[in-house]
Amino acid sequence: MVCSMTGFGRSEITEGNRKYIVELKSVNNRYLDINIKMPKKFNAFEAAIRSELKNYMKRGKVDVFISYEDFSESETKVKYNKSIAQEYYSYLNEMASDFGLDNDVRISVLSRFPEVFTMEEEDLNEEEVLSGLMKALAGAGKQFMESRAREGEFLCKDLTEKLDGMMENVEYIAERSPEIIKEYKDKLREKIQDLLEDKQVDENRLAMEVTIYADKICVDEEITRLRSHIGATKDTLLKGDDKDGIGRKLDFLAQEMNREANTILSKSTDLKISDRGIALKTDIEKVREQIQNIE
Repeated sequence: MVCSMTGFGRSEITEGNRKYIVELKSVNNRYLDINIKMPKKFNAFEAAIRSELKNYMKRGKVDVFISYEDFSESETKVKYNKSIAQEYYSYLNEMASDFGLDNDVRISVLSRFPEVFTMEEEDLNEEEVLSGLMKALAGAGKQFMESRAREGEFLCKDLTEKLDGMMENVEYIAERSPEIIKEYKDKLREKIQDLLEDKQVDENRLAMEVTIYADKICVDEEITRLRSHIGATKDTLLKGDDKDGIGRKLDFLAQEMNREANTILSKSTDLKISDRGIALKTDIEKVREQIQNIE
């Protein structure tokens, strides 16, 4: 299975009075980069969340959005801070004594001072909350993988078609190359005969010149390597994903194909081969662009 690095997954789980919503969105990236936005109360679960997410992705920039709601009435409680209230009262008595005033502070007044009463969240049942969160992550992760696989299927089909087109150009160059040698030999013979008029052509010298020319423009090695790289790319796409993903391997193969195409163009003295070489490079660039989307 070939997977794209572009994907989306969402899951909403309700267990008892708790609701969990997880959304995953990803784009291309050379490595795995996970960015998590979640309630502060889930900070203790971050390591477990990252570990779970790695089951569904190997590369890509992934944004994770986690929201949580607790509908139970015991979610928060009022806390009376007696020591703070006592401190306020003591200082108020001291002020009354310093200024010779009556201390007329009532409970309703004292209760309004900061931190006398505070709202405090109930402690989370971490085991229950983590269990629900993991279910939501698994649901979003499954949908996320499915969306990446669907996109990967389209990429695989498109790449295979482009690789077939590249192979056609490679085979044309392979067939055309020997003809260039023959054409060069015929033209060289004609020029020598024109120069020598009726004198006999030195076949040994002619053969030597043709051999030197053939060596300069020979692209047999480049064609062999291109066939190998194109075949390896198609095999990799056919076999699909492995534990580390196939994107990096495909990118390396595309770079190597581009190198061979450049060499063919640099050696070419034939317009037809140059045209096919340019078409080959254009297809390789398109393949490289598509490969950047593969995990």
